[in-house]
Parts: sequence; C-alpha cells; structure tokens
Amino acid sequence: MGCQYLGFKFKSLAFEHFKLRTECHEAVARYGGNAIIHLIGNNLEQCFNAVAANTRNKVLSRQLHASAICYHSLMHTVSYRRHRFPAEVIQHAVWLYFRFPLSFRDVEDLLAQRGIDVSYETVRRWSVKFDLAYARKLRRLRPRSDGRWHLDEVFVSIHGKRMYLWRAVDSEGEVLDILVQSRRNKKAALKLMCKLLKKQGFVPDAFITDKLPSYGAALGDLGLSKRHDFGGRKNNRAENSHLPVRQRERRMQRFKSPGSAQRFLSTHAAIYNTFYTQRHLISRSTLRQFRDEATEQWRQVTAAA
Repeated sequence: MGCQYLGFKFKSLAFEHFKLRTECHEAVARYGGNAIIHLIGNNLEQCFNAVAANTRNKVLSRQLHASAICYHSLMHTVSYRRHRFPAEVIQHAVWLYFRFPLSFRDVEDLLAQRGIDVSYETVRRWSVKFDLAYARKLRRLRPRSDGRWHLDEVFVSIHGKRMYLWRAVDSEGEVLDILVQSRRNKKAALKLMCKLLKKQGFVPDAFITDKLPSYGAALGDLGLSKRHDFGGRKNNRAENSHLPVRQRERRMQRFKSPGSAQRFLSTHAAIYNTFYTQRHLISRSTLRQFRDEATEQWRQVTAAA
C-alpha cells in the first residue's frame, strides 16, 4: 500500500471522526517496511485505530494498529539513543526554549557560550521530538487544582486570520488548559468547559469569567449556572495570565498555524506550571525550596525510560 493512499485514507477518516487541528510534521516516518504520514496530535493514537476500524484492507488495518502502538510508545517514553549529544545537553536546550522567551537561535548562542556547538535547527528538532512526552509527564506530577477557575479568551493573529486563544487558570495562576479556536461563541466556550471538566475530573466551586454572554450560555447547557461568577475585576487573575503568552508570541513573530500554536502553548503551560512561584508572597528560603523541587521534577521527567 503506497504512502499517498495511506496518507489520504488517514486524513479523510481520522480528521472527519475526531476533527483534529494538527499539522504534518517531519514528513515521513518508517514503520513495518512502509512509509506512513506521521502527524502529531493529542488523539493520534485513537485516529490510527479509527482508520484501521473503518478500512476493509486487512493489511492496512494491521499496519495502522501497529502504528498506534508505536505512537503510544514514542509519546510516553523518553529515549536519547542515537543522538550525537548527551541527554543533559538535550534536556537543557529544551528547558531553555520553553522556560524563557528565547528563540532557537538564542538557545544556540547560549549553548555556544558553554562550548557546545549545536545549530538552531537541531534545537528545534529536539523541542518537537520531546515536548509532548515531557509535558504529559509533568502534568501527571501536578497536584489537584483549587475550586475556583478563571476563564478568559484573547485573540491571536495567525496568517492574517483572527483566532481566539481560550485559557483557564486557577486562583493561584496555574494554567489548567488552553484551546485555540476560530470562534468566540457558546460552542467554543462549551468545548473548553467540557475539556476542562474531563481533564480535571471534578466540578469547581466557581467559574469566574468576564461578561461575555457565551460563558453563561455554555454553563446553562451544563446545568452549572449557579456556579457562574462575573463582573468587576474578579477575573484579573486570568487577564494577567496572558502576559507570558504575549511575550512568546512576540518573540516567535506570531504563531504560524493553529496546530503549532496549540502544541507549543500546551507544552509551555506544563513547564510554566512546574517552575511558577509567586515569589512576592514567599520568603527566599521557601523560594529556594520550591525551585529545588521543580528542578528535581524536571530531572525525573526528562530521564530516559
């Protein structure tokens, strides 16, 4: 079965069933003697299985199921085999890129100052290869969020088209979820809330939003209107949480596509939550303790499986 047919079959069925907003990445990945289109997305494993279930070709079905297993192992394990540079260099490069508002060329210069000769394209490939695995492991280590969720949306320009970045944070500023959408209506708000409730596993005490009517309509459909709180300056926590995103957007000279924006911001949020501390509210000794704990978590997550 040729790569062209397989790519068409995958896109037509998987995107129809799961409506994923992903983009082709790294062209072709080899598996089982045949080339398959390797797409990066949160539900790619399910997409492989969905296509396999809908095709009558038994050979193609077996290859797609095997690809789902291969994808699962790649996204949930970290391996630095066959890399020219040691694992410590790769981990530090990825950490620099996502932790601070730096470009790939900035990371290249910082590594060169330490005597490590690596190109910015290599740093980009490292960030693309390991970001999802790092982010998933970091999310598992996070404690449960508190019972007050702040929801807000901010527009971003992608290829001249206005898109909306829906974000949710708790009362301490920890990012709960991010969703890039093209609309600012009830359907978009409902999608964010359903994703939040499924991911967090509990219903919060309060949903704090601005006066956008879409939030009230979505909460009404969910039967949670009594938990809705808005007005005044109650949602300043969400408004202030947009600042790191705006800094990265300017540094990257805007996002290139909705899929790449969703991917980058999801990983950025996981790393941001790990190292975020409200340093103006704690002593220096407590700050050192929190920083050491975050560094230890990063070492555990980035260790090779």
